[in-house]
Amino acid sequence: MRNVRVWDLPTRLFHWALAAAVVGAVVTSQVGGNAMVWHTRLGLVVLALLAFRLVWGFVGGHWSRFASFLYGPRSVMAYLRGDDGPGGRYAIGHSPVGAQSVWALLGLLAVQVVTGLVADDEVATTGPLNRFVSTTVANAASAWHEEVGKSLLIVLVIAHVAAVLYYLRRKQKNLIAPMIHGNMPLPADTTASFDGAGRRVVALAVWVAAVALAWWVGSLGSV
Repeated sequence: MRNVRVWDLPTRLFHWALAAAVVGAVVTSQVGGNAMVWHTRLGLVVLALLAFRLVWGFVGGHWSRFASFLYGPRSVMAYLRGDDGPGGRYAIGHSPVGAQSVWALLGLLAVQVVTGLVADDEVATTGPLNRFVSTTVANAASAWHEEVGKSLLIVLVIAHVAAVLYYLRRKQKNLIAPMIHGNMPLPADTTASFDGAGRRVVALAVWVAAVALAWWVGSLGSV
């Protein structure tokens, strides 16, 4: 056994930044009023983070790549029966069940961002892309974004936190620490995620491009 780098630094920064941005977006939406300015800004931050993760899912560290946690129904059922998978891979990175949670969260956040970009609350806040859609589409997007989507997001976040606490208390498996320092005690032959300076420079370049994309999208509302 040795400490193996599972989560590279860019993935860890993404994880905690996304958590902070989502919590901030939910809180500001509840406060309303002038706080909606920050809600919109945080929505654009989430857009940048999702754009970064989309690219990083193909060029990031081994366990951060989408291919490493793309599991089918058979893998999920096997994991629920106690199977750790080939070479114990289900216990590394995202488990088959954890992977479904990640896909659900990323997918729902993408929908929330898109609907927020075209929404109109008919009070003071309009998404930067609202002028490109019809009133019918804007109203439907607003209804989803403010009601169904937000409720589903809160449920998924609570379920995610509950699962982490369950693993910590009932299975004595700390999923939080590896997302802070990046390492897990694993067999010496376990594939590690490359996390060198060169890869971090690539991550920085991807992040700059993602921020530029989000800024450009946001600027369309002021044209």
